[in-house]
Amino acid sequence: MHTREQQLKAINQLLDIMDELRSKCPWDQKQTFQSLRHLTIEETYELGDAILKNDFQEIKKELGDLLLHIVFYAKIGSETNNFDIADVANSIAEKLIYRHPHIYGDVTVKNEDEVKQNWEKLKLKEGKKSVLEGVPTSLPSMVKANRIQEKVAGVGFDWEKPEQVWEKVQEELGELNDEIKKGNNDNIEAEFGDVLFSMINYARFINVNPENALERTNIKFIKRFQYLEEAAKKEGKSLHDMSLTEMDVFWNESKKMYK
Repeated sequence: MHTREQQLKAINQLLDIMDELRSKCPWDQKQTFQSLRHLTIEETYELGDAILKNDFQEIKKELGDLLLHIVFYAKIGSETNNFDIADVANSIAEKLIYRHPHIYGDVTVKNEDEVKQNWEKLKLKEGKKSVLEGVPTSLPSMVKANRIQEKVAGVGFDWEKPEQVWEKVQEELGELNDEIKKGNNDNIEAEFGDVLFSMINYARFINVNPENALERTNIKFIKRFQYLEEAAKKEGKSLHDMSLTEMDVFWNESKKMYK
C-alpha cells in the first residue's frame, strides 16, 4: 500500500491532468454538469457491478472513473467561482465531524442503531424539514424503498421484530390475492407495490440488501439461460421449436452448474 505522501501526490497529479485536459482537449472543454450527469450515473452502476462480482481490479478501475468525475465537477465549479476540490473535501470533512459527535465530541453511543438515530436527528437540526428529504427522487424504486425504510427507522418508526414484518408480508400477499380475484388492474398494481415494499422491509430485518439479492438472481438466471441456449445450439435445436419439457432438461443441467 502507498504512504499518505504518495497518495496525496497521486491526487495532485490527477488535478494537474484535469487542468490540462480542460484547457487543451476539445471534448473535455465542452463538458458541463448536465453533460456529465448521465455518464456519472453509468459509472456508478459499473462500480456496483464490479462490487457484486467481487472483482477488486474492476472496483479499483471504476473507483478511478468516479474519482475523475468528482475532480471534473470540481474543476467546472472552480471556473465559475462557485467551489473547487478543496471546498468539496472540506464540506464532507466538516459534515463527518459534525455528524459523529461520538467520535469528535462527548456523545456516547451503544451500537450502530444509535449512531443512525443520532445522524438523522442532527440532519433535522441542520434545517431539513423531513428525514426523507435526502432520498433522491431519481433513485430506482427498489433502492428508494430501502433508503426510505432505513431513514424512518433511524428516527424510531420501525417494527420491533422480524416476525412482525413477515406477518405484514403475509397480510399484503392476502390483500393482493383478493384484488386479483376481483380483477381490478389498478388495485392489483397498488397491492403488488405493497407486497414489494413489505418484502424490501423484511429484507432489512434479516440483513439482506434487496437490490444485491435481486441482481444476484438476475445474473444467475442469465447464466442459466445462456447455458440453455448454448446446449440447444450444440444439438442443432432452436428454442423456438422446443417444448418446455425439452428446455427443462437443459435448464436443470444449468441449475447444477450455476447454483
